[in-house]
Amino acid sequence: MYFAVNFSMNKLEHIGIAVANLEASEALFTRLLGVSPYKREVVESEHVITSFFQVGDVKIELLAATQESSTIAKFIEKKGEGLHHLAFEVDNLSDSLTEKCNQGFELIHTQPKPGADGKIIAFLHPKSTNSVLTELCQTVIK
Repeated sequence: MYFAVNFSMNKLEHIGIAVANLEASEALFTRLLGVSPYKREVVESEHVITSFFQVGDVKIELLAATQESSTIAKFIEKKGEGLHHLAFEVDNLSDSLTEKCNQGFELIHTQPKPGADGKIIAFLHPKSTNSVLTELCQTVIK
């Protein structure tokens, strides 16, 4: 079965990994990847601090909770540290959300919201994506 796609995903933009201790995880991933993180950023609305590594064309985003009420803290409590989400770059996030909704995907966010690393973001619910939390993101700041 093939589906008509109007708004394609350009590329895998980053892989999000939930971590309990950002400093220890940065050291671990620096050794693992052979590169240092290029950026740390707090996303107040999500109660997380992020750390980004560039590996070829893909980024690795470490996410640590800044509050116990954070979705990252709840994720780690329930599932432990590890893969949290896959993020795909799109040209027009609003149009992509409309398209995904029309295709039957459940949206966590119906409107774009500010994210880290100069992006606006929105998530598709893992119930509709084979249990993979999927982020769509659009660059707004270069």
